[in-house]
Amino acid sequence: MIEFADLSAVDMLKSFRSRELSPVEVTEAVIARIEAWEPSLNALYAYDPGQARRAAEASEARWRKGEALPLDGVPCTIKENIATRGTPVPLGTAAMPLAPAQADAPPAQRLREAGCVILAKTTMPDYGMLSSGLSSFHKLARNPFDLSKNPGGSSAGAAAAAAAGYGPLHLGTDIGGSIRLPAGWCGLVGLKPSFGRVPIDPTYYGRVAGPMTRNVADAALMMRELAKPDGRDMMSLPPQDIDWMDLDSEPRGLRIGLQLEAGIGLPVDPEVRAAILGAAQLLRRAGAEVETMPPFLTRDMLDGLDDFWRQRAWAEIGALPRERQDKVLPYILAWAQRGMALTGAQVYRGMSQMLAIREAALKASAPFDFVLSPVSPVPSFAAERASPLDDPEQPFEHIVFTVAANMSDQPAISVHAGMTATGLPIGLQITGRRFDDLGVLRLAQAYERLRGEGPDWPRVPAAL
Repeated sequence: MIEFADLSAVDMLKSFRSRELSPVEVTEAVIARIEAWEPSLNALYAYDPGQARRAAEASEARWRKGEALPLDGVPCTIKENIATRGTPVPLGTAAMPLAPAQADAPPAQRLREAGCVILAKTTMPDYGMLSSGLSSFHKLARNPFDLSKNPGGSSAGAAAAAAAGYGPLHLGTDIGGSIRLPAGWCGLVGLKPSFGRVPIDPTYYGRVAGPMTRNVADAALMMRELAKPDGRDMMSLPPQDIDWMDLDSEPRGLRIGLQLEAGIGLPVDPEVRAAILGAAQLLRRAGAEVETMPPFLTRDMLDGLDDFWRQRAWAEIGALPRERQDKVLPYILAWAQRGMALTGAQVYRGMSQMLAIREAALKASAPFDFVLSPVSPVPSFAAERASPLDDPEQPFEHIVFTVAANMSDQPAISVHAGMTATGLPIGLQITGRRFDDLGVLRLAQAYERLRGEGPDWPRVPAAL
């Protein structure tokens, strides 16, 4: 029998509606799950079980009165860098002063308005600039599939929490792969929406907020709320009437690109390659036309983006007093400090590579309805490492399949595609045309159906 904490959001809402379960029962089950796992995972920040219980009781009262909200009583977590009123936002770093946020950021407000039981914020690395659970402020986050491995990042705690069953709905952010990479390494669905689809504050080029869940339907359920308009995001898309739960579709007749080489970066691990080829074969058998898509990223593109992001990071870190600079994670400090030596021309050329990546990604994907690729070239790595290479001079060799969609505004989703021989999840990325978020969700659900059951979710080890 499935445990209450492992129910999907869709099934929870059905059970609340039929009175088979209550939000209080589900919240208590999730709190018990957290108490068992959290000492080892370190996925949560500002965890408040008392507040969660009060929210669940209020939700139960609304259900009894027939006044339930769209996600009433469903437990969720929110990534630490998405402001929630009254909670400091350290951005994963010990260098940040702790001042309570004055208001919910748009994605947090949408989930609160929808009746979610907000359990906690989730941990992240310094400034969100690592695909790792390593942080100078939070304890080291770990992957529940293997506690010696990394959950990925920067939505590190969100991925660990989702895989361990801290409720069904988790909110992350993504500027180069920070939703999709941890989702792929933790067996999850992680949607990077089209840029501007989910209002966010503060906004920045390529930065989005999106769902991290165990299945596609729950991700769509979150998008139904997250995509509602908010005037604080001056870069958001115009409101659009999208039936987010209209997910039924067939792959037949779709033209799908298969990208197994990025052009640069880490070589694709053989087990990862085999899993992505297997996914392509399933879709081909279902009637899709699958063709190889050539690589399009260049070394100049990735290095230019690296230069621009280093300088952007140094502009913030370099302005700190020395005593606060010394609190920044050493890897991040070493990476950012190279920004000091960059000339204005180098920074400009670096920023121009954002447009070069955008143009190359859109041209390469133009012949196709969707593109399949690995999420990451490699499976998860040691928990203590900042990145697969653990080298601040080669920080982005693993984001070569994910970063382009951030620059091109395209929606992209991670879906579980298989396991390594050692029991680590492998993620399949599906990238769609700009603004076709619903199409990406539909193809992801079609693949989910063809694939069959997802991973066997990890159980709390007996030793814990």
